[in-house]
Amino acid sequence: MQSSDLTSSYFELFALPVSFDIDGAVLSERYRELQRAVHPDRFVNAADAERRLSMQLATRVNEGFRTLKDPLARARYLLELKGVALDDTDTRLDGSFLMQQMELRERMDAVKGAAGAEQRLYKLRDDIRTLQRQLVDELSGLFTDGSPQALQQARDASRKLQFFHRLGEELAQLDDELAMS
Repeated sequence: MQSSDLTSSYFELFALPVSFDIDGAVLSERYRELQRAVHPDRFVNAADAERRLSMQLATRVNEGFRTLKDPLARARYLLELKGVALDDTDTRLDGSFLMQQMELRERMDAVKGAAGAEQRLYKLRDDIRTLQRQLVDELSGLFTDGSPQALQQARDASRKLQFFHRLGEELAQLDDELAMS
């Protein structure tokens, strides 16, 4: 157990190449290996400093796993590593994307109280997942390119993905509401 693991990147911590495209099975396996190695239960009888370090490393491993597993979090993390500023207050996006978002929200609103609400909701969820997959594919290509221009485009694509993430959360809430009624 090394304290340097607290300052290494998540990619270094999991012994993965710095890339948007990662193998989920390898990530999960490395996560289990790291958890076995640093889990605080293994250090119950250790000195205070070693127990503290174990807890810090276990927290770092958990944070790293969550970040690298999720495409949106992974994209944002990669952008930070590459020095691309992320401004969550900047909501400027192209007009066609904003129109698409408005249409999706109108479809979501139309689900409420409509005949066949569950079917409409499932169709909308499928459409949103398709759009998300397209953005993830786009991000893969942009990070592979790696040029400054591509990284700026990756920042914009990650912001679009954030919109879909929020929309997905709202759809899950609507699904819960429909299940209750």
